Amino acid sequence: MPIILITNDDGIDSPTLAPLTRALARLGNVRVVVPDTERSWIAKAITRFDVVQVQATERDGIALHAVSGSPADCVSLGVHTLYPDRPDLVVSGINLGLNFGLAFLLSSGTVGAAFEGWIAGIPSIAFSMAIPNDAYGLTGVRRIAALGSRPVSAAQVAAEIVETLLQQGMPAGVDCFSVNMPADVTLDTPRVVARVTRSRYGPLFVPAPEGGYLHRFQSLAALESAPDGDMQVLQRGAVAITPLRLDFSASVPEEFREALERTS
Repeated sequence: MPIILITNDDGIDSPTLAPLTRALARLGNVRVVVPDTERSWIAKAITRFDVVQVQATERDGIALHAVSGSPADCVSLGVHTLYPDRPDLVVSGINLGLNFGLAFLLSSGTVGAAFEGWIAGIPSIAFSMAIPNDAYGLTGVRRIAALGSRPVSAAQVAAEIVETLLQQGMPAGVDCFSVNMPADVTLDTPRVVARVTRSRYGPLFVPAPEGGYLHRFQSLAALESAPDGDMQVLQRGAVAITPLRLDFSASVPEEFREALERTS
């Protein structure tokens, strides 16, 4: 049985954690290492100076390790430190909120955990789902009630995709995957292999009542409208399965290269 390491950036109380863990348990031996509270919008940050605390605990009957650090910390600990052997796959999510478009992808703790999995040499996949309109801004039991059975449905879809990845293996040239699902996703929802839509967001901070500034996301703008972009796929109500290649290199015109380079 393959060993599957599960993490997220929504923390131990995420409504999607138990459904995902149970759905993946039929595919392999699951290990759960997650932040002890929500750690969103921090990409693949690694704790540098603080002592990272790890506590063995449980949620909804599921044994897990709660970590005082980031999602990427959780992956590093889960791969290298907490267990005698390495996992075969890292699964991050299911994030409550989409991580489509380049701006979100680069900011996401959920996707950052998958990046950290690749750095550790482990095939990795990140899952995110849209939040239904009536669940925005809710927490605790009110959020769980508004989500209804959606986390279970999303977990079933995630498990089917993970099963395919375990059977087929990581394709050549692909470092990890990011999957974005509509809020009402089911096993019958269309799925599209997509690419990342280039995008930008606007201001992220507003004045706080007591002084300083608070994070308040306001807008996301697509810079292109390709039909296979992940943002466009979600707008059509389909699941966007996006293979990622972690190569940020670009080319420059030869005359520009000559202006930059120097020979000894």
